Amino acid sequence: MKILFLGDVVGRPGREAVKKLVPMIKGEENIDFSIANVENAAGGSGVTPEVIHELLETGLDCLTSGDHIWRKKEVYKIINYEHRLLKPANYPEITPGNGSGIFMTQKGIKVGVVNLQGRVFMEALDCPFRVGMREIEKLLPQTPLIVVDFHAEATSEKEALGWYLDGLVSAVIGTHTHVPTADEKILPKGTAYISDVGMVGPKYSILGRKPAQIIERFITQMPTRFEIAEGEVELQAVMLDIDEKTGRARAIKRITKNL
Repeated sequence: MKILFLGDVVGRPGREAVKKLVPMIKGEENIDFSIANVENAAGGSGVTPEVIHELLETGLDCLTSGDHIWRKKEVYKIINYEHRLLKPANYPEITPGNGSGIFMTQKGIKVGVVNLQGRVFMEALDCPFRVGMREIEKLLPQTPLIVVDFHAEATSEKEALGWYLDGLVSAVIGTHTHVPTADEKILPKGTAYISDVGMVGPKYSILGRKPAQIIERFITQMPTRFEIAEGEVELQAVMLDIDEKTGRARAIKRITKNL
């Protein structure tokens, strides 16, 4: 079974790349299931019902998120009933939405997805290790195919979770930094891992934003408006090849496409 996982989709440029490139990649790689992190898909920070519908219409099967999921209040209108949109599971239970789910492919294969957020250099949420294990234990009786989106800053925390879950899940995929890493691997017990898959957004940018504005902020240390960059758009993703019976990863491959 082949799963496509897209890096953080940034603003309208990222959404346009998803619309035009994902169908092509699905055909080339014979993709059975697709996941994208969408916490930056609306204006570069947050999501709205309109953006969620737009992305789901492209054929994506599951949408994960992170620390920007609550940036636009409109998300409250959709996150409780759109099961394909996930929040990090280690947010307080009182927050709306689900942190994990079981999804069905067109071939009738069940895929579990867990969304977690890191704590190093980020908000003090519940422990992603303990919450992650709790969510995985709920999913395992239903399917051995489980993909974890770990939305975190520190590579050490990401690697630690990968090793902690090795053999229990099919893949631990890092998101959040928007910069793809070159450490994709299959861990000893069969879990695919990469520290960060990257982003789907403007190629000539700083994390999807106009470089001049980011540089100004660093130099002056004063509040600066960050706008989505323009020009060529790049899609960064990974393709996972998973054994359907065991849930173990056979391969993980980075994918880069330009729009």
